[in-house]
Amino acid sequence: MTSDPIADLLTRVMNGHRARHANVRAPYSRIKEAICDVLRREGYIRDFEKTTVSGHPALLVTLAYDAARKPAILGARRISRPGRRVYVGADEVPKVRNGLGVAVLTTPKGVMSDAEARKQRLGGEVLCEVW
Repeated sequence: MTSDPIADLLTRVMNGHRARHANVRAPYSRIKEAICDVLRREGYIRDFEKTTVSGHPALLVTLAYDAARKPAILGARRISRPGRRVYVGADEVPKVRNGLGVAVLTTPKGVMSDAEARKQRLGGEVLCEVW
C-alpha cells in the first residue's frame, strides 16, 4: 500500500518509459482512470484499460513513443500531495512549460487538463504536471 497512489502511477509510467516498456500496470482507482483519460486525450499515453490481476482491479497503461522510439512523456511532477494540497482559482490555472506540457486538475466538473479548465473558467486542485 502506498501513501500517494497518484505519485505511484506517475512513477510507474515514467519508469516504464525509461525501460522502453510497451505498457505498465498499476492498481486501479477512479481518480487514476480519470488522470489516464486526460493523458490519453493529450497524447501522452496511447491508451489504457481496466483489467483484473489476481482478482484485484488494475489499470493497463499503453505507453506512447514517437517514430524514433522517444517517449512522449519527458517529465512528470506531483503538485498537490497528501501532506500539502494545492488549489488554484480559475484565473490562476498554471501553464506548464509555456503551454508545451499539461497540468491535470480536479474541478467541480471532474478531472481535466489546464486548457479545458481555463476554457470553462474553473479552478480546483492541481494534481500533477506532465511535459
